[in-house]
Amino acid sequence: MKVLLSIKPEFVDKILEGTKKFEFRKNTFKRDGVKTVVVYSTMPVGKVVGEFDIEDVISEHPDLLWHRTKKAAGISKQFFDEYYLGREKGTAIKVGNVVRYERPLCLSELGDNITPPQSYRYLPS
Repeated sequence: MKVLLSIKPEFVDKILEGTKKFEFRKNTFKRDGVKTVVVYSTMPVGKVVGEFDIEDVISEHPDLLWHRTKKAAGISKQFFDEYYLGREKGTAIKVGNVVRYERPLCLSELGDNITPPQSYRYLPS
């Protein structure tokens, strides 16, 4: 199963070039069997630019999460702390094999009525 994630262009670039090995989220997926993240680069790009395999999903207290991911987080400790402020749990999606699309896609090419997700969106197979 695939999910669509909206990710800021600065972080998309780091994921695609291999310097950001974790994508951080406040919530984890509710369904089992999610294997691939399809990457929507938010405005000003506004396109689906690639995908990556999910190597692992880590959900735990933000202090422990930072300790486990900081070497390849691709974000600052300050950004991380502000993102998880007041939260008891955070999620890190470990980026596996990355594929950059030769031609970025419009959301409409993924199916009918697909809009940029606030968090994530399951995609039809």
